[in-house]
Amino acid sequence: MSDTAEKLIRMADQILRNLPPSEKRADQVADHIRRFWTAKMRADLAIAVQGKELDPVLAAALKQL
Repeated sequence: MSDTAEKLIRMADQILRNLPPSEKRADQVADHIRRFWTAKMRADLAIAVQGKELDPVLAAALKQL
């Protein structure tokens, strides 16, 4: 996996970890990525996470994108 792909996964995980515990964390992560990431970053992230085991909240957020 490229450094860029790993960085995008790490960035998405950091967004999740910086949010307070809530039932809406997946929605908040998805909203943040939609608002602040470019379309290319979102597309690259979608490719990077294929086959990866992700935090369930992060996986739920990415399904919303």
